Amino acid sequence: MTPLYLITLLAGPDLEEPVVDWLLRYEARYGFTSTPVHGHSSRLEGLSLAEQVTGRKRQVRFQMCVDEAEKNLLLDRLKKDFSQSGIRYWVMPVWEEGEV
Repeated sequence: MTPLYLITLLAGPDLEEPVVDWLLRYEARYGFTSTPVHGHSSRLEGLSLAEQVTGRKRQVRFQMCVDEAEKNLLLDRLKKDFSQSGIRYWVMPVWEEGEV
């Protein structure tokens, strides 16, 4: 069984459509999901005045389950195609996946 990984990306709302289009070009075996989320932090740099007042920053979370080869390719392309964009990412192992 090939190890699987969950990649999570966090992007600003202005990058939602570019990231969706970009991910559609690199179809992962299971596709991907996107969800509007709010980021919270005590750091104020990069926040608008409204975000500072409300204590939250609108963002979009993308998640996809990929194998190791797809993970490496996707992250290499992400770093190249979205350099300096502020997109944050993390990768976690998937211990089990399936459909019921």
